[in-house]
Amino acid sequence: MKTFFWSGFVGLLIFEIANVYFIMPMPGSQQMNSIDLAYFLYSWRWAFRILFALMILAGFFGTKWHRRWKWFLILSLVILLGVIYMVNFKMAADAMFKQPEHFLLVSSDKNKVDTNRLIIGVSFNGEAKAYPIQFLGYHHHIQDTVGGKPILVTYCTVCRTGRVFEPMVNGKKEKFRLVGMDHFNAMLEDAATKSWWRQVTGEAIAGKLKGQKLPEVFSMQTSLSEWLKLNPNSLILQADPAFVTAYDSTMKFESGKSKNNLTGTDSLSWKNKSWVIGVINTTPLLLVVTKDNKSFFAFERPEADAKFLLTNDTLLYRDHHFRIDGKGIDTVYSLTPLPAYQEFWHSWRSFNPGTKKY
Repeated sequence: MKTFFWSGFVGLLIFEIANVYFIMPMPGSQQMNSIDLAYFLYSWRWAFRILFALMILAGFFGTKWHRRWKWFLILSLVILLGVIYMVNFKMAADAMFKQPEHFLLVSSDKNKVDTNRLIIGVSFNGEAKAYPIQFLGYHHHIQDTVGGKPILVTYCTVCRTGRVFEPMVNGKKEKFRLVGMDHFNAMLEDAATKSWWRQVTGEAIAGKLKGQKLPEVFSMQTSLSEWLKLNPNSLILQADPAFVTAYDSTMKFESGKSKNNLTGTDSLSWKNKSWVIGVINTTPLLLVVTKDNKSFFAFERPEADAKFLLTNDTLLYRDHHFRIDGKGIDTVYSLTPLPAYQEFWHSWRSFNPGTKKY
């Protein structure tokens, strides 16, 4: 019966650690193709816990323990309970990065966010909203509506990826929670099917809906000042007072000056933490960066050999002028925008195998 006790003890200890290890950035965990194992452990977590707990109880009460074991057993169980508490209530992704408690968007005249900050911007059906990366980097995902469309605004600081999706699962609006990461990319879990969705692609990579994708919503990454030039009536997400100390106040991450192993930037080209702008497209394209060196836009070129001139954030093509976001200034014609993403090279390379390098 002692063997039952210690087998249950060690089994539960290893299980609780493994349940977190494979979906959090721990040594070696994110280099493995372990998502199926991680989801299996998570899906059957209560079965494992009950089994090991019964083994512990059977061994404990079925053994005549010598008095000298008393304090050792108590200490061992205290350590086990401490590990269970830490991995489930302190190290779990949604325990470390919580959702906003006070959700406030304001117009530019009431805005308190530094306009040099980077934002993920969404414009739809006559309404525009800006979501500062300063806040998204902590929360990882925020659900809102723009122009009547439900949206799921997501960001992963370890991949430097901002994406916006429709939170629609099986035709119904769904709630999500942060569950962990795979290959250094954040994962979300929907409340209905408990499937795990990859932040960078919106694809379900584990669970009942494996292989399905969330519809993507077109978004832009710009500085807040640039966004407001293009969308002066935009609403801007403000800091939640409950999480002010959790937000990055230094701008080191956004400016590429962070030295953190997970979120820091490499100043050299084509290193894991080098910045790239990725575009998924097979047609001739035009990629422009604004004079603030923070905002960028991509478009289809009208013709394969089309030549553009960029002056003071205004594009000139065939005697017609266009705003930096492609909207015509002296013409009703506008350039066709393409989704373009700034992210770390390791992320783009991992989730876009076979990509070409410029």
